[in-house]
Amino acid sequence: MGFLIRLVITAIALWVTTLVVPGVDVTGRNGANTALTLLLVALIFGVVNAVLKPVIKVVGCVFYLLTLGLFALVVNALLFMLTDRLARAVDLPFRVDGFWAAFWGAIVMAVVTWLISVAVPDRWERR
Repeated sequence: MGFLIRLVITAIALWVTTLVVPGVDVTGRNGANTALTLLLVALIFGVVNAVLKPVIKVVGCVFYLLTLGLFALVVNALLFMLTDRLARAVDLPFRVDGFWAAFWGAIVMAVVTWLISVAVPDRWERR
C-alpha cells in the first residue's frame, strides 16, 4: 500500500513540475492517457533514484563534501535527464529539454514531493 501511495505522490509532483517548469512536458492524448504516463514516468523515476542514487552518493562522496552538498543538485538533474531518456526509450510522451529544465524540475519535484508527503498521513509505515 505504501508503495502505491508514494507512486501517486511522485506522479502528482511530476504533474506539478510539468505545470511550473518550462521545458518539462508530458503530452497525452487525453486526461487518462496523461495520468497513466505520469504514473509510468513516476515509476521510472523511482527506480532510477532507488538504484543509482545510492551508488552515486558512495562513488561521488568526495564531490559532495567539497561542494558542501551542492553536487547533489547536479546529480538530481542528471537523474531527471536519465528518466527522460528511459521514458523516451519506452515511447512515453515525456520530455525534458536540457540540463536547466532538468535542474529546476528535480528541485520542484523534491519540494512538491516533500510537501505532499508532509500532508499525507503515513499510517501504513507505523505498523
